[in-house]
Amino acid sequence: MQLRGENFMSKRLILDASEIKRVKTYIKGLDENMQGGVPEGHVTLIHGAPGTMKSSLSFSILFNEAILNKKTGLYISLEQGYESLVKNMINLGFNLNNVNLVYIDDLTKFNVLLKNVKPDQGNIILADLGCIRKQIKDVKTDENRSWLNVIKNLILKTKNQVGIDLLTFDSLSALYTLSMFKNPRMELFYLFEYLRDLEVTSYLISEEYIYNGMYMFEIEAFLSDGIITLRLTPFRRNIVREIKIDKMRATKCNNDVFSFEYKNGSFYALYGGQNPLL
Repeated sequence: MQLRGENFMSKRLILDASEIKRVKTYIKGLDENMQGGVPEGHVTLIHGAPGTMKSSLSFSILFNEAILNKKTGLYISLEQGYESLVKNMINLGFNLNNVNLVYIDDLTKFNVLLKNVKPDQGNIILADLGCIRKQIKDVKTDENRSWLNVIKNLILKTKNQVGIDLLTFDSLSALYTLSMFKNPRMELFYLFEYLRDLEVTSYLISEEYIYNGMYMFEIEAFLSDGIITLRLTPFRRNIVREIKIDKMRATKCNNDVFSFEYKNGSFYALYGGQNPLL
């Protein structure tokens, strides 16, 4: 399953900044501060502590691209079931009747389920790896690292059979628990390159490790094309959400800290997130 080589060599080199196509984050106030959005094909970390709305933001990007541009996105969840995810998005006010949702929760029915993808409209394919993990019995020991291959096969088959434009992977933390990387730097390098060679715009949800540093292996930041950090900041007797672009290759960014809010069905990045020095 080598994607490098012919596919890699056939990529056209972009020589003019105006040729860089971008995917919006659909965060009002943030896209305007990063030249319109994330460059197509980027592998971007959406990083932060629990409760910062990482999954909601990632789903929102796929949802808006499906509605507005008829794109097909694949959302892979290793732990949160698709029922829980969908319920959360409905509670936020997303009208999921406007997009074609396809659920993958059984690998034995994979080809049949993919037939529900409609090429003439926007689709979100929800792959519930929590359900699939219960079906596969050969990945229970710490020494068995075949889960990474299961996930890569799922992505590749979906790409080849129905085509996908965007990918959300939720989360890297769960993958680390399942895969037990022996050589993290090398294995993560090949994973990131694998996603780039697929030529899909990827969002990898990354949990914040309070006791072990910001990242599990401290190399994800170097390997990724972009990092969007979400955080919770105490302010007086409240907790405010904040957002910051820490890194975005091929993009001129405003690296200020913004307040991150969700209201009236939209995400907003507003000035004032950074507490003033008193």
